[in-house]
Amino acid sequence: MAPPVRLQRVDGAARVAFKAGRGGTVLADLFQRAPARVLFPHVEPDEPPQAVLLTTSGGLTGGDRLRIEVEVGPGAAATVTTQAAERLYRARPGEGHAQVEVGVQVGAGAWAEWLAQETILFDGARLRRLFAADVAEGGRLLAVESIVLGRTAHGERFRTGLLHDSWRIRRNGRLVWADAMHLHGDVGGLLNAPFGFGEATACATLLYLGDDAGQHLERVREVLAGAGVQGGATSFDGLLVVRVLAGTDPAMRGAVIAVAASLRAAAAGLPARLPRVWHC
Repeated sequence: MAPPVRLQRVDGAARVAFKAGRGGTVLADLFQRAPARVLFPHVEPDEPPQAVLLTTSGGLTGGDRLRIEVEVGPGAAATVTTQAAERLYRARPGEGHAQVEVGVQVGAGAWAEWLAQETILFDGARLRRLFAADVAEGGRLLAVESIVLGRTAHGERFRTGLLHDSWRIRRNGRLVWADAMHLHGDVGGLLNAPFGFGEATACATLLYLGDDAGQHLERVREVLAGAGVQGGATSFDGLLVVRVLAGTDPAMRGAVIAVAASLRAAAAGLPARLPRVWHC
């Protein structure tokens, strides 16, 4: 019997760091290893410097690894986003999972944004993803992660596979929030259960960490109420956590854009809009 074919798998990494300079925030460090790439588009004068991440492989599958590190130094301000939705393809039988790790360090008095566009899970995909952040006293972080459960435009839903999506948020090294969603095996049955997603095919988590987090709770709830999705928001210990469930990817994206744009305007005095790559 012929030995099983071993396919090439990616092990990508990127690190981007910003620091406060005389004229504003400047790039302090950059490292990238294929298929991870970092682009630096020109931004409007009223926007902080922006880094756009992309995966040149066109998506990830079983056995692939991706590690992203972001650092925004004391007093600096920066936005990190992604060029487009990330695709997680079906893993072959017996293959391991794709692993994505994102680590964010935010210095004292800094403003950092992690505005990732959605991850689309093909049926049979296997993904373990970790978002970890450590925010210094006086620093602020706005972070977005979202999932689309299947290629809904093709009539497909994520029914088998693995999704382990976890968050670890620290403030000055102290763990202040830990969260995980785990779907494995008969994902379709779990999603359709009374405690599951019902008719929803997309979900998102938005997190804002800052001393003023509680001041924005009512504003966020008002935005959610008008977004046409299921959602909720709560605030505690300097955290504002927003959950979104939607029947379609466009509805979820619309709600995420509305909430994130409102938060960055109210909390940081930035324009009430998301990076242009979100609208291409």
